[in-house]
Amino acid sequence: MNNESGNIYIADEVISVIAGSAAMECYGLVGMASRKQLKDGISELLGRENLSRGVEIRRENELLHIDLYIIVSYGIKISEVAHNIQSKVKYVLNEVVGIRADHVHVFVQGVRVSR
Repeated sequence: MNNESGNIYIADEVISVIAGSAAMECYGLVGMASRKQLKDGISELLGRENLSRGVEIRRENELLHIDLYIIVSYGIKISEVAHNIQSKVKYVLNEVVGIRADHVHVFVQGVRVSR
């Protein structure tokens, strides 16, 4: 980003943490999942300290694409959770960082029973 004082560079890791934190605030989300599933297909639930591991940032032709890998709570409508996460992540990135995310893709890696 450019302003009157100079340039501001924001690392993709920072964007990943902000996007993961915003997603974790959404109802119905159990946690972030690892992008690399184990060979037997079991998805790994990541703790709050590993939020960026469930987020992938891609830049294509000056457009920002964010991929979120999540685990949702059983009994919650998956499409609503995904839509809420997309809206929240776009809003937070725009308001907090001033970055416009062009696409937020949500990949549901599993469903867990909440306790």
